[in-house]
Amino acid sequence: MLQLFSRHAAPRTHALALCTLAGLSAAATVHAQDVGADAWRFQVTPYVWMTGLDGQVRPFQGAPSVHVDRRFSDLLSDLDAAAFVTGTARRDRFVLQADFSHAAVSSKGTLPIGLPAQAKVRQTSLTLTGGYNWAPSETASVDLMGGLRSWDIKATAEVPGLARADSNSSFVDPILAARWRQSLAPRWSSLVYADTGGFGVGSRSTWQLLGAVNYAAREDLHVSLGYRHLSVDYRDDGRRLDFSQSGPMLGVTWLFGKGRAAL
Repeated sequence: MLQLFSRHAAPRTHALALCTLAGLSAAATVHAQDVGADAWRFQVTPYVWMTGLDGQVRPFQGAPSVHVDRRFSDLLSDLDAAAFVTGTARRDRFVLQADFSHAAVSSKGTLPIGLPAQAKVRQTSLTLTGGYNWAPSETASVDLMGGLRSWDIKATAEVPGLARADSNSSFVDPILAARWRQSLAPRWSSLVYADTGGFGVGSRSTWQLLGAVNYAAREDLHVSLGYRHLSVDYRDDGRRLDFSQSGPMLGVTWLFGKGRAAL
């Protein structure tokens, strides 16, 4: 069910998290007339995210701040592991959504004074939201949700032969989210998802934007092509983890549960 790139096996805890996500997975927009109001509809989407990495990493106060700016084509040679899966569960107008994202990269950068440096970043994020579905028309559907995004970020900055600094950061951000689906044709639809959060509770800020076009290959199978951006700005006691990931994505969605629903 997962799209996985790896030089090394993912930790056992990540496998457990992915199993939990699969259990929470989801069906996208469903109109009340399609299935019974009490029926649960589910959907799970493993996807490939061809993301780059751009940002600043400073493990602790006084440590060098390393700037990393790598495109996806550059990161392929630096990629240690990556796994991405999302899902939703629906009953009547109530919706639950989960997204798991894991990426580990090793990259070279430069210090402000021009010295060569190396940075390693491993980020794992789990977003859980819940809310209410509103259908402004027969061809459009909106989910308004709130929830939490947990982060586990491990970063290392090193000047070869001179110094090395490590940092482990775990925090939770409250987020607000909206998801808009629009039917375009019998087999085609579009999807826009946006969230924002942090608000100084965990990070200073975090936000995400995703847009995709979906094609129904079968009643229970959809293919999606889109673009995603995810950003976080976390600072604490001199530590700085300010980076963003963005790039095209390709996903395959399975629908299951009582009745069938359009993505």
